[in-house]
Amino acid sequence: MTPAPVKPTFVLVISMTLVFVLVSALLLAVPVSAETKTAASSKKDSSVYAVLAKAPKKAVARRNPMEKDPDAKAAGAKLFGMHCAECHGEMAEGEGKAPSLLADQVQQSTPGTLFWILTNGVVRHGMPVWSKLPEPQRWQIVTYLKSLGPPEKAPQ
Repeated sequence: MTPAPVKPTFVLVISMTLVFVLVSALLLAVPVSAETKTAASSKKDSSVYAVLAKAPKKAVARRNPMEKDPDAKAAGAKLFGMHCAECHGEMAEGEGKAPSLLADQVQQSTPGTLFWILTNGVVRHGMPVWSKLPEPQRWQIVTYLKSLGPPEKAPQ
């Protein structure tokens, strides 16, 4: 018994598949330029921090009732370690899952904005809602976060 002749369309399909595989492999092997990486990272960063601008005006204007409490920073650091560090990193530097809380966008936000974010979360970005954490503890975390930024300038 003789083997069936190979049809020209079969040869064409196999040839095109091989070309596709080779081109795909070459495209994947080409390194992405630093400019492309920076642009993508910058776009991601701005979209992650864009939620800060969505805080209602009333929330933005809220003052931190614990900002002058000498124990609030230490208590906030402890709470941060228990509830936030897993995603944001031990020093709030951000670790893959969550953004850095040392970023200018966060550090320049009002305490009320940070409190609002803590209370409502950013669920679509993976940050849980912390409204069940007692309000004083949320303010302690805000106090700690604000202490990580540059010292505030005294009014002149």
